[in-house]
Amino acid sequence: MTPYESTRRSFLSEMGLGFGTLAAASLLQQEAQANVASQIERLAPRAKSVIWLFMIGGASHMESFDPKPALTKYAGKTIEETPYKDVLSSPYLENERVVAFDPNNGFIRNELYPLQVSYRKWGQSGLEISDWWPHVAAQADDLCLVRSVWTEDSNHGAQLQFHTGRHRIDGFFPTIGSWVNYGLGSLNENLPQFVVMGQPIADCCGGMEAHRANYLGPQYDGVPLKIDPADPLPYAKPAKGVFREEQSGEFDLLRKLNLITAEKYPDDDDIRARIRSYELAFRMQMAVPDVVRFDDETQATHQQYGLDRPETRSFGQQMLAARRLVERGVRFVQVYHGSSGGAGQWDAHKGLKTSHTKLCKQVDKPIGALLADLKQRGMLDETLVVWGSEFGRTPGSQHADGRDHHPYGFTVWMAGGGIKGGIAHGATDEIGFHAVENRHYVTDIHATVLHQLGLNPRDLAVEGRKRLEKEFGQPIRDVIA
Repeated sequence: MTPYESTRRSFLSEMGLGFGTLAAASLLQQEAQANVASQIERLAPRAKSVIWLFMIGGASHMESFDPKPALTKYAGKTIEETPYKDVLSSPYLENERVVAFDPNNGFIRNELYPLQVSYRKWGQSGLEISDWWPHVAAQADDLCLVRSVWTEDSNHGAQLQFHTGRHRIDGFFPTIGSWVNYGLGSLNENLPQFVVMGQPIADCCGGMEAHRANYLGPQYDGVPLKIDPADPLPYAKPAKGVFREEQSGEFDLLRKLNLITAEKYPDDDDIRARIRSYELAFRMQMAVPDVVRFDDETQATHQQYGLDRPETRSFGQQMLAARRLVERGVRFVQVYHGSSGGAGQWDAHKGLKTSHTKLCKQVDKPIGALLADLKQRGMLDETLVVWGSEFGRTPGSQHADGRDHHPYGFTVWMAGGGIKGGIAHGATDEIGFHAVENRHYVTDIHATVLHQLGLNPRDLAVEGRKRLEKEFGQPIRDVIA
């Protein structure tokens, strides 16, 4: 028995608390999660972990993973002047609730904007992917492109909706990462089970609620991680000059004080989460810095992830850390890219070619390296990688050299974790306006992720909380291997 375990056991004894009481159970995060998991019927899991990559602002689906040559063919013509004018009177516009979106807005009727980058077929599968994504495209035979996703919010509240399935006007709800954290037990009690990297989305668009658990309780929130071995977490190292034994005593006293308060306020989730965080922080002080310390990685790995180049170094470090986190048993790693303090850098209302060229260059090589590295290590089969953005961009031009927001059809891709590779599922029309084949609301992506982890979203219920039908989604059976 370690000195820490001894002090914990003696503390519980001194307080006269049995392990069946709420206060004692709240000391152990893994036990709390196990209690939840024991009430949920588990499916046979195909994946152990998820790496969730989110491009903030709305990446263009046409200039990434759903090229549309008709845009170039009919460039300069309005939609009404093309064979595709019927998209403006499509029944989808009438049947879907899209808030803050007017189908008569001028930007839809503007002249079609040609593709800003070439594309070609990649891999044995022949998936068509733009030349801005060569490293990801090199892994085409492991990619599942879901080209028929739609959402309700035509403004950047869609960033929150992408993670919760609910429109921002409805309020705040648990995110996909929090549901995974809630539904599954720990694989490594020395690390958080839901880790967040990169600057989150701005307050205008949901802020940190895009990785929070809301009514599930703060203990299921995502834990922010910095790529800094000296200080990866605000509470992951003792204060200067404080010995480990001294800090153990401090944590012990804090537990006693918090448990006294917890007995007085037994329904206070914040108190329970605070107690768990102290215990988890004590264990993480050695485990977490090691994750973001890359000294044991080869020079070839550093170069593979782009750590040797300024434009790819930051995101490359996050991708390498993501691999190291899932390698150590972290369940859900959420990585943001493109935060700007506002709508996001991928929001290409103008200058699309300039902005997307720069942004794709920052992330393409690191993501391609992540996929190749996971596969080479035999980890891709049990790690589900998901890439997405809150919506796509319009086929019409805006400000002469940009595209506006477009929620009616865009692409999300998945790889690994028991998902079929080398396929395109669903489709938008010839100009990328509507998802017209195998259409999927964003929570179908959530349901597919949960299914691959062995969870049925309908079993993830909380007493007193009624969930809407659209929150559950449906697993996309056609993409599951």
